[in-house]
Amino acid sequence: MKKIVTVTLNPAVDKTYTTQGLIAGHVNRMRTVMKIAGGKGVNVAKILRQYGYEVAATGFLGGYSGRFIEEDLAGRGAECRFVHVEGETRSNMNILADDGYVTEILEPGPVISEREKTEFLGQYDRLLAECGLVILSGSVAQGLDDDIYAVLIKRAAKAGVPVWLDSSGEGLRLGLRAKPGMIKPNWRELEYIVGNRLADIEAVARAAQTILGQGIPEVIVSMGRKGLMCVTADGVLHADVKGIVPVNTVGCGDSVVASWAMSYVTGEPRKEALKRACAVAAANATTAQSANIPLETARELMNRIAVKRIRV
Repeated sequence: MKKIVTVTLNPAVDKTYTTQGLIAGHVNRMRTVMKIAGGKGVNVAKILRQYGYEVAATGFLGGYSGRFIEEDLAGRGAECRFVHVEGETRSNMNILADDGYVTEILEPGPVISEREKTEFLGQYDRLLAECGLVILSGSVAQGLDDDIYAVLIKRAAKAGVPVWLDSSGEGLRLGLRAKPGMIKPNWRELEYIVGNRLADIEAVARAAQTILGQGIPEVIVSMGRKGLMCVTADGVLHADVKGIVPVNTVGCGDSVVASWAMSYVTGEPRKEALKRACAVAAANATTAQSANIPLETARELMNRIAVKRIRV
């Protein structure tokens, strides 16, 4: 298998804080702070490297924060093929309170110029000639058109490279039109795509099936405490694990995508792939540091996950 390419158009330095409680309108003193290279595609690349897979990471990086992310990935053995931009890569705050509430504060990130976009597209085309799978993850940076993922999917299809999409909002909606091989929305993102609220797991399954009708062969839906769902023409599979006390859920969706890529590379049957993805994501949630999987926990959780078929 050729290397896997991860694309992160709007990476971030994730700062995770712990505190007793967060009160709006008041001074909030943090107990601890941890700085992590982040952004959805960066997280996928980190997990793939943790499991020993060959990865090339691309996208846009700028300033001190960009150097921090690039050095982190390079230190893990990832091939860094980012375009360096004039603006500063954003920082995101993830505040973990003792009362169980998790608050995320997300910066917008730099504005990408036409020159930087053109340079990136050239880099992307070169990577397509070298890779066996492309994973497009995360939000769209300012300065890029909302249909940028559709553009990247079409280029991958022309090059004969499988491409997956894990995004939200208009980037996801417009990207669907280019028919990626797999999408991984969460419950809320799926509601955005179909345009209505989904009351229960069966409604989620039916909504995902409508996406199949648009020419998307595989829809993986992450549903937090309600588990993970895989919807294909062969039917609907649902995986769940009980007894997990989440510490930090940031990166769980990225853990699913990374695990699914590993199963894709090894040819693992879909039922086992879903079980493994659920285990890896649940293990990610047990630690404060996102996208750093406790491997023994993930292995142990594999034995506690039930996969069942849902008929809708």
